[in-house]
Amino acid sequence: MGEAQKGLLSVIEKLKGSTEQEVRIVLLGLDNAGKTTLLKSLASEDVSTITPTQGFNIKSVASHGMKLNVWDIGGQRKIRPFWKKYLENTDLLIYVIDSADKKRFEETGLELSELIDEENLKGVPVLIFANKQDLATSSPASEVAEGLNLHTYRDREWQIQACSAVSGEGVQDGMNWICNNIVNKKK
Repeated sequence: MGEAQKGLLSVIEKLKGSTEQEVRIVLLGLDNAGKTTLLKSLASEDVSTITPTQGFNIKSVASHGMKLNVWDIGGQRKIRPFWKKYLENTDLLIYVIDSADKKRFEETGLELSELIDEENLKGVPVLIFANKQDLATSSPASEVAEGLNLHTYRDREWQIQACSAVSGEGVQDGMNWICNNIVNKKK
């Protein structure tokens, strides 16, 4: 949808008096998984120059008539112990995995498993982006899901979505899943 159409849509929504629903999303994953690139892609920003996140970024992204407040928190090992401080009142966890970095699959699986066990994320839906699908060495999303034992997560809704944050491929499909399956439950 072009910027003019988005602008027109927001004017129409304001005239109808619709209130935008807000959703709190925490975006996590190991360093170099592509979290900030994904966030910039969602916000239709330039993704050609990305630097490692020191601390966190917050962006509000409008999607499907909702305001998605996305907290992108750095994934460096020294920052990960602080992740749990950002989890309160989270509506959705987006976890990003570098599908081409097979050497770190075990590490990322352990981090995700620890997050799933956090009290503040009890029952919170999870969208896993199997990122960097544009690279020849990437594992398919189905293989990543199997390696992470996602089928054992029965206390929440989850989805794994193959994507390339750089090209944007698959990103909108993930956002559609959020809006169709998660946000409707908040209403």
